[in-house]
Amino acid sequence: MNFAGEHIISIEQFERSDIERIFEVADSMVPFALRARATRVLEGAILGNMFFEPSTRTRVSFGAAFNLLGGSVRETTGFKTSAIAKGESLYDSARVLSGYSDVICMRHPKEGSVAEFAKASRVPVLNGGDGANEHPSQALLDLYTIKNELASSGKRLDGLRIAMIGDLKFGRTVHSLSKLLCLFNNVHISLVSPQELAMPQLYVDQLRSSGHTVTCSSDLTSSIGNVDIVYSTRVQEERFSSPEEADLYRGRFRLNQSIYTKYCEPNTVIMHPLPRDSRADANELDSDLNQNPNLAIFRQADNGVLIRMALFAMVLDVVGKVEKYSHEVTWYSGRTR
Repeated sequence: MNFAGEHIISIEQFERSDIERIFEVADSMVPFALRARATRVLEGAILGNMFFEPSTRTRVSFGAAFNLLGGSVRETTGFKTSAIAKGESLYDSARVLSGYSDVICMRHPKEGSVAEFAKASRVPVLNGGDGANEHPSQALLDLYTIKNELASSGKRLDGLRIAMIGDLKFGRTVHSLSKLLCLFNNVHISLVSPQELAMPQLYVDQLRSSGHTVTCSSDLTSSIGNVDIVYSTRVQEERFSSPEEADLYRGRFRLNQSIYTKYCEPNTVIMHPLPRDSRADANELDSDLNQNPNLAIFRQADNGVLIRMALFAMVLDVVGKVEKYSHEVTWYSGRTR
């Protein structure tokens, strides 16, 4: 894939070599994410951050990534504060807002909406999540995290054993991650969910046709004993017709330190795309896991900045110029990975 000037809409755009290149560029961004150095390579460039669905990590990390490369960010959040509330089409919005920006990140509750917007945009568009469909940058940061976590045990992505747990029907993060895993070899996937929230058959078929082993279960403890990664997801209540319907499934697959110690291998890595639902009736990942060194959810979130910095640098074709426009920071940071 030639990234320069391209939209990033779906995992299906990538080949394995593209993923490896993104990860290589992400590694080069570490000094800037840690504030050991600063760069102004995107000075004068504007990111249009268009989030028509609630977001904290994705919206802020896209903005932070762009700022760390020296660019400026302009944001639109929610329908009520946008012209779409007045009946403006995605086409018109794209034509106008792409005139104000050099690159756009967009999140929208409707599947396929970001691709529709991108067709009319005059600048590259990055998909920050379109309904229950895809979330490509999240899948990339998830796999980047998995790669780094496995490396400490001398393991690789080929041969990965992973359990995906929770709302697999509406969880776009696991949909995109499943597509990404199809680019690797000999992966073993345990899908753990209530039957009503099972992974759509399309993704199961894709995994199996890629030569991977896929098992489906509704039992947590029997599914987490022989895996490298436990990837938990929250119930996507915004995709249900009512909060009461979502409540039927909330808290079904809780993981705490006691369950982890009893059923997981000692170095099993715990991941979650966040936010984790810490309300008493859900409590997906108990706070007693916070001191577990294998809880990777905050390293995972940090990695989102690296991946999004890499995507911006590649799409705007400045990878080879980042260091040229860099300098030492002028304040104390003390950050560590």
